[in-house]
Amino acid sequence: MASRSYSNLLELVEGSSLGDDSSSMGSVQAGGMRRMVGRGGGGGGGGGGGMTGGLRRAATVSGIYSESREEEGSRSRGDESVSTEASVLSEENRMLIVAHILPLNAAPGPDGRSWSFEWDRDSLLWQLKDGLPDEMEVIYIGCLKVEVDSSEQDEVAATLLENFNCVPAFLPRDLKNRFYHGFCKQMLWPLFHYLLPLSAAHGGRFNRSYWQAYVSVNKVFADKVMEVISPDDDYVWVHDYHLMVLPTFLRKRFNKVKLGYFLHSPFPSSEIYRTLPVRDEILRALLNADLIGFHTFDYARHFLSCCSRMLGLEYESKRGNIGLEYYGRTVGIKIMPVGIHMGQFNASLGLADTKWRIGELREEFKGKTVFLGVDDMDIFKGIGLKFLALEEMLKQHPQWKGKVVLVQIANPARGRGRDIEEAQAEAYSIADRINREMGNESYRPVVLLERHVPLYERIAFYTIAECCVVTAVRDGMNLIPYEYIVCREGGCQLDATAVKKSMLIVSEFIGCSPSLSGAIRVNPWNIEMVADAMNNAISLKETEQHLRHEKHYKYVSTHDVAYWSKSFMLDLERICRDHTRRRCYGIGFGLGFRVVALDPSFKKLRTELIVSAYKKSNRRAILLDYDGTMMPASHKESPSIEVLSLLNTLCSDPKNVVFIISGRPRSKLAEWFLPCEKLGLAAEHGFFYRWQRDLDWATCRWQNAPEWDRHNALERDMPVMSFEWKQVAEPVMLLYTESTDGSYIEYKESALVWHHQYADPDFGSWQAKEMQDHLESVLANEPVTVKSGAQIVEVTPQGVSKGVVVEKLLLMMEIERGSLPDFVLCVGDDRSDEDMFESIELLMNDAPSAEVFACTVGQKPSKAKYYLDDTVEVTKMLQGLASASDAPTAISHSQFPDLASLHI
Repeated sequence: MASRSYSNLLELVEGSSLGDDSSSMGSVQAGGMRRMVGRGGGGGGGGGGGMTGGLRRAATVSGIYSESREEEGSRSRGDESVSTEASVLSEENRMLIVAHILPLNAAPGPDGRSWSFEWDRDSLLWQLKDGLPDEMEVIYIGCLKVEVDSSEQDEVAATLLENFNCVPAFLPRDLKNRFYHGFCKQMLWPLFHYLLPLSAAHGGRFNRSYWQAYVSVNKVFADKVMEVISPDDDYVWVHDYHLMVLPTFLRKRFNKVKLGYFLHSPFPSSEIYRTLPVRDEILRALLNADLIGFHTFDYARHFLSCCSRMLGLEYESKRGNIGLEYYGRTVGIKIMPVGIHMGQFNASLGLADTKWRIGELREEFKGKTVFLGVDDMDIFKGIGLKFLALEEMLKQHPQWKGKVVLVQIANPARGRGRDIEEAQAEAYSIADRINREMGNESYRPVVLLERHVPLYERIAFYTIAECCVVTAVRDGMNLIPYEYIVCREGGCQLDATAVKKSMLIVSEFIGCSPSLSGAIRVNPWNIEMVADAMNNAISLKETEQHLRHEKHYKYVSTHDVAYWSKSFMLDLERICRDHTRRRCYGIGFGLGFRVVALDPSFKKLRTELIVSAYKKSNRRAILLDYDGTMMPASHKESPSIEVLSLLNTLCSDPKNVVFIISGRPRSKLAEWFLPCEKLGLAAEHGFFYRWQRDLDWATCRWQNAPEWDRHNALERDMPVMSFEWKQVAEPVMLLYTESTDGSYIEYKESALVWHHQYADPDFGSWQAKEMQDHLESVLANEPVTVKSGAQIVEVTPQGVSKGVVVEKLLLMMEIERGSLPDFVLCVGDDRSDEDMFESIELLMNDAPSAEVFACTVGQKPSKAKYYLDDTVEVTKMLQGLASASDAPTAISHSQFPDLASLHI
């Protein structure tokens, strides 16, 4: 039975029977049974400090938590340059670390009815607090490694909260099995390691009930976070693939939560990931985090490719920081491999047990060169391939027989299933065969240790090994090479006469490979290649081994776990810095939920506000986009009778100049708006324009000038240009169209546009960049501009945009009346309309008394100050203006006598 969810854990503590015994002895009484809870170093310092300061903001229960805590002791620090970086974090900031398993070890008490808990100092979650500010309080949220009876969960949760700052999530056994052994281990873990579910027995088919269990568990974790979070101050750091949809639940509850996520496994290429039936749900959930971390650029690149191919999102890099724009929020992408805890290994090297074991192993393998492998027993670690490579080396170089030993420490598998059993059977089979054929009673080439090896003993093996071999066929961030390097350095310090040296053979498919430039990188599937690497590693001169070791140790010692967590925290704090000033609201349902972030000055355009300003004004400019503004994007192309009537009413007011500014061809616009005699039209983003129906079309194009001069702006009009450049550009575009499936060319009178939205996202993007360079080269002497946009490459005459035609229109009105209009309404919905908003803002700064309403359609990031939700609201707003207009009269442009004669 699952424990109930508490709205306030302080109430749980207040209602328990802990009393003085709990606070003084570190134990808990539950149902007549004594639960021993060891402090395990306490919850003090920055890592597990008392809950008093943090929870007191949410609720106050006096006398429950002690102000004083045991100090954790000295911390191991990495590169000091990182710790000196500026940060605005204060004592009010807390870090909530959320992961599948809490960094706690649990053991039954002597009476068989109690539990004792202590910190798991091998856990990355416990170690990473060394990189956080000393004053930052850390709270852990996750599951325990042991099963706790439902009748005892309340008291255990209260005690762990008080003594360890840990909030346990208790899961029913069936739900836990379907979540962890089902979706996590049978679906996500194989897929993220590039194993496709080609058959029911090969990776596992998608199981909807497993997915539902995964979502349910993530929701349980979200509830636990909500019990203790102070959303205005706290940071949340979610870890690994077990909790990939958790960001959505947290973002839905707290739109401005400061949320980081780090994936500790590989992220597969889009060709692999796209086979997951719930691919979009997981991607969108991750994008609800503020910062997403990966070990290597490859993993980040795969994630970005998936976002591009499946969600149509693009990323950009600014000053070295990669970011995705997602509904007004910038989602940061962090690439930083995790490190090891230097202090832990340095301290363990000095233990008496370690020194004793080192001496024992040196005696056991005296006269032999030791290769060392340390891996989990699973199908991706390549243990069998490693054994085969050793066998091949001994065949090719028989002089090493009797002199070389491969010690393979095989940690117990974390998952279960037939694949793991087969990997285990294969490893034993190969090892037995090699020992039988190439060994004897006193010599075993392969020493396979499939048992738990404590840290001190593992350090001893690292110290006596001449070479560490890691042949995983796919792995996230394997820290074994880092541990080996540090132990070899420390082992040499124990023996003053020893030369500091180490050799590494690492698979090119593991996360730490890029950071170990002195290692011998191998393809683990190539047995002969790994065999040659083994021979070369132990044949290198001692000076070369020393140089490689020094290079590796410098990197590992300065990029430890504290460096990693400090770097992640600084980036998270930076990217969340403007959360408080942004206006956020949520849209979407279920796992499709996302938050739209808007500038605080961005607000909805109220009809009564604009009508009031409209009535007080005398010189009005009304500038309207067509598609997506006057009519929905999905409508039949021609405007409705209602729109035509509305435009005619607005045009009939002598105080108004009304323009439709569109990317459509002029022939279409002229046909559609034939009933509107006084309506101005600008076609192809302003290249062609006319002031009213009975006037000829003219061109609007500016030359570039070294200095902007308002009074001479109209004189810089260019004559109608020749389009001979199309004869140069079109063959180039046709060449790329033929080689890019899904692309096509749009022909306009003034422009050529190459579209690639239906092409492969990556290939289309590459081709677009190449085409742009190609066109810029061949059109260098032509008066055109080559620019890229949303899945397009466009060649247009220089100085053409919606912003240009709007600016000229307003300048014309200034010349005619001696001042700029006192009322400007500009409405649009897409990227090209942003040019209009920008031009109006710059030009109308000289008319501070004018009422300016730049309005975008839809609540999205924009240079406009106002928004309307859809075309229906645009129509209603224009109806309000029409009703406030002067009585329609048959007018000419007498108010602007030279309007038709001026070709601007």
